[in-house]
Amino acid sequence: MKKTSLIITILLAIAIAVLYILHFTGIGTGNVASVKKDSDSTDVAAGPVVYIRTDTLLNHYDFFKDLQADLSTKAKIVEDDLNKKGRAFEKDVANFQEKVQKGLITRSQAETQQNQLAARQQELEQYAQQKQVELSEENQVMLNRVIDAIRTYLADYRVLHNYDLILTTDGNTNTIIEATPALDITMNVVEGLNQEYAKTKK
Repeated sequence: MKKTSLIITILLAIAIAVLYILHFTGIGTGNVASVKKDSDSTDVAAGPVVYIRTDTLLNHYDFFKDLQADLSTKAKIVEDDLNKKGRAFEKDVANFQEKVQKGLITRSQAETQQNQLAARQQELEQYAQQKQVELSEENQVMLNRVIDAIRTYLADYRVLHNYDLILTTDGNTNTIIEATPALDITMNVVEGLNQEYAKTKK
C-alpha cells in the first residue's frame, strides 16, 4: 500500500484551499496595517481621476469578509473530514499488514483484502481531488460575487461624483506609481459598500 500517496493528496488539497484563502485576503502581508490616517477621512476626493487600493478595500469590505469566513469554515470541515478518512484508512492498512505478518489470513484472503484496500485508496484520492475542485470553484464564485458588487457600486459612484477614471492598485502590482493621497477614495468606497451590504443583511 502506498500510504504516502494518499497523505500527499490530502495535504495538497488542504494546502491549496488554504493558499486560495490567504492569497485573496492578503492575510499576513500587513496590508491592513498600511492604511493611512489621511485615507480614513470620509471627505470625497477631488479630481477627474481617483484610485482605490484593492487590498485594503477587500480587508475592510464586510461582504468579502463574511464570504471568506464561510469558505474558511468549509475548508476546515473538508480538512477534518479528509484527516478522519485518512486515519481510518491507515488503521485498516496497519491491521491488514499485522494479520499478514502473523499468518492470520490465507493468501487468497490477503489478496482480496489488498485489492479492497487499493480500491479504497483510489476512492479516497478521488474524493480529495473532488473536494479540492469544489473549494476552488467556490472560491472563484466568491471572488466573482465580490467583484460584481464592487463594479456595480463603482459604476454609480463614478457618475455621482463626476469622476472620469477610477484606477486600482494593490500591494503586489502597482498600477499607480505615485499619487497624492487626496485622490485615494478607498475608505470612502469601503464605507459605501458596507452600507449597501448592511441593507441587504437586514
